[in-house]
Amino acid sequence: MNQHELNLQSNVPEKPLSMHPKKFAFWLFLVTVLMIFAALTSAYIVRRADGGWLEFELPSIFWINSAIIVLSSVTMQLAFFAAKKDSLEKTKIYLLITSILGLAFLVGQFYAWGDLVEIRVFFGGKDSNPSGSFLYVLTGLHGLHLISAVIFLWVVFAQSIQYKVHSKSMLVMECCTTYWHFLGALWIYLFGFLLLNH
Repeated sequence: MNQHELNLQSNVPEKPLSMHPKKFAFWLFLVTVLMIFAALTSAYIVRRADGGWLEFELPSIFWINSAIIVLSSVTMQLAFFAAKKDSLEKTKIYLLITSILGLAFLVGQFYAWGDLVEIRVFFGGKDSNPSGSFLYVLTGLHGLHLISAVIFLWVVFAQSIQYKVHSKSMLVMECCTTYWHFLGALWIYLFGFLLLNH
């Protein structure tokens, strides 16, 4: 290769790394959610160190919910793989199963709150303790995000019925799958954190 060719090569502009604007906004959203939960768990540790902390057993249904959300991540990934292979019937089935598992998780969290009330762990009021309040905030905030993920699932399900989700159009499916896995991993982190620090 002569000097002239080398000069020509060096003048070729490098392609910038590109990301779809919607995907970029989605990742910013995930980082924001992660920072919120990191701040809450940090505040939890600081407040616990101050004393006056009520110790109590976590609701046993948290274990069942953890299994449910792990299983839902598996079905969500299967839906993603099916969409990538243009197997749209399987995609719809797995999305439906995932949304049912998500709703089962939310119902389980509601029952967990009932178990907390039975052992007199409350949120706010004169009978409350910071340990209980933190538990309600952490699980409640995660639950709100999971509700948004279930709604997202239904949107993707509707788009799959309209044949808008397929191997050539995977952006929405990819974001939904990532969000679902993110919330599943976040719950496992929160549950492990609470087991170690409750």
